Amino acid sequence: MKLSEHLEALAAILRRESVRRGRFVLASGRVSDYYLDCRRTTLHPEGAWLVGRLLLERILARGWSPGGVGGLTLGADPVATAVAIVSHLEGRPIPAFLVRKQVKDHGTGQRIENAPPQGSAVVIVEDVVTSGGSALQACDACVEAGLEPLGVLAVVDREEGGREALAGRGLELDALFTARSLL
Repeated sequence: MKLSEHLEALAAILRRESVRRGRFVLASGRVSDYYLDCRRTTLHPEGAWLVGRLLLERILARGWSPGGVGGLTLGADPVATAVAIVSHLEGRPIPAFLVRKQVKDHGTGQRIENAPPQGSAVVIVEDVVTSGGSALQACDACVEAGLEPLGVLAVVDREEGGREALAGRGLELDALFTARSLL
């Protein structure tokens, strides 16, 4: 299957499983007449594989060799896991990591689970980028942990300021789709 066919197949799953109409309050606090519940796609067997395959291709196309791929829990968790699994299957393993919204107050007290070694380059992933707030939180946590974010990859960009917010911090956003392309 060609990459263009992978994109078409993923778009079909996103439209069928993840696009919801109605009135929704987004994580950014904004109100929207549609919601992209990408977890319904990133947790779908074929959807997860396609997300992992397509995002791994973006990582390789950029010439990145990250020590990890991850983002802010919960939306980024299946995305990072999909990339990690596909990267292993393709013989180019990239471990996944998860960034908690807050430092754990029990156990090991970690903010980043399975953090790569300090000094490692990492790729931040998201299911949906709206304002860019979640990706920026993940980037901040990574920098605090001594990691170097290379950029942000997302399944969908809602085109509501996230790209600009990330660019303001020197981070490029590369999304597989825009919300407009799926509606």
